Amino acid sequence: MIKVEDWAEIRRLHRAEGVSISEIARRLQISRNTVRSALSSDRPPKYQRPARGSLVDAVEPRVRALLVEFPRMPATVIAERIEWPHSLTILKDRIRKIRPEYVGVDPADRTIYEPGEITQCDLWFPDVAIPVGAGQARKLPVLVMAQGHSRFLSGVMLPSRQTGDLLSGMWQLIAGVGRVTKMLVWDREAGIGGSGRVTGPAAAFAGTLATRIRLAPRHDPEFKGVVERGNGYLETSFLPGRRFTGPQDFNAQLDDWLTRRANTRRVRSVRARPVDLLEVDYAAMLPLPPMDPPIGLNTRVRLGRDYYVRVDTSDYSVDPRCIGRYLDVTASLAHVTVFCDGQVVARHERSWAKQGVITDRAHAATAKELRHEFHERRRAHQRSVDRQTRHHTDGHTVVLRALPDYDALFGVEFDPTPAGPAVHDASEDIPS
Repeated sequence: MIKVEDWAEIRRLHRAEGVSISEIARRLQISRNTVRSALSSDRPPKYQRPARGSLVDAVEPRVRALLVEFPRMPATVIAERIEWPHSLTILKDRIRKIRPEYVGVDPADRTIYEPGEITQCDLWFPDVAIPVGAGQARKLPVLVMAQGHSRFLSGVMLPSRQTGDLLSGMWQLIAGVGRVTKMLVWDREAGIGGSGRVTGPAAAFAGTLATRIRLAPRHDPEFKGVVERGNGYLETSFLPGRRFTGPQDFNAQLDDWLTRRANTRRVRSVRARPVDLLEVDYAAMLPLPPMDPPIGLNTRVRLGRDYYVRVDTSDYSVDPRCIGRYLDVTASLAHVTVFCDGQVVARHERSWAKQGVITDRAHAATAKELRHEFHERRRAHQRSVDRQTRHHTDGHTVVLRALPDYDALFGVEFDPTPAGPAVHDASEDIPS
């Protein structure tokens, strides 16, 4: 086979210098047919090794028969079914090549997000136990939000996946940016839209911000691929090698890493740094409303003798003077506040531990005073009752009975209601 260098020289000599075929053959010491073949070919010669058979050729019909019925059957299972005795590598290569004929191809389009258009939201679950007090450590969710145009990342750890906590986290991250995009994309998280429809509190949150919450289709993680890649980046670049003393420490380290590293790196897909593109994103976003949206865990309960209210799984003390009255309980990510008729009657730092009991010393002291006053009133009442009770000369109590008891004892049926007007008989006044 002629070399590429000879092929190029033949074409140059003949076309550029006009050298004859025979002369070219003489100079390069090759045959004239080789020269003619080189001149008739517009592409350089390429050596192709003759095709050789493969061990898989004999079993390919059986492999295809299995793929017709089970397109996604793993290659290891196929090897087991056809009793493949050789290396799995060549079998896997062949299966990888022919499987798309049965499974089909699902191409993914590249999406371009306009400035201020969309923010993708998701929960990331770092596989690390965070100390939360009371000798407990929990694996807690982290809310991650990624803006579509700038790829700007933000995140915060949450105490639970309840709707109120998710909305509190969203508002904290949105307020940190200062504006909100026209759409917030969520998967079907139970607290946002687990039934396929946006929950009432989430809809109220979006309405206050004049934005929209859109739920991703089921089993389609690519629908929010920007934030999914952000989760992967957090998993591989932020988490390894770190230690955390609590949720506040986790959030502090995460915020510092996002500011110094994640949002200042150059993102290949947008060919820029997120912190630089944020200015364009910000200009196209919606301004925040003058009032905060409805967030947090909110309940209304009547306070019982046990002067505690439950938030999540922990109990918090309330001023016991509110026993029997209705209370409005609001829990943010950091505090639990209790209102009675618009007045604050309790305020605690929120406990992220399970089954905790948080008591204000002032509430316990007030409860002690109220119990003392209650028992004093009972004793005073009992003394008053004792003074009104008759006693025999020997000291024991005289039992007092109702008058109907005596009527029943002597068989008297007394009806105090007259049947008609009384008639006075004057003769009864004459003495006998």
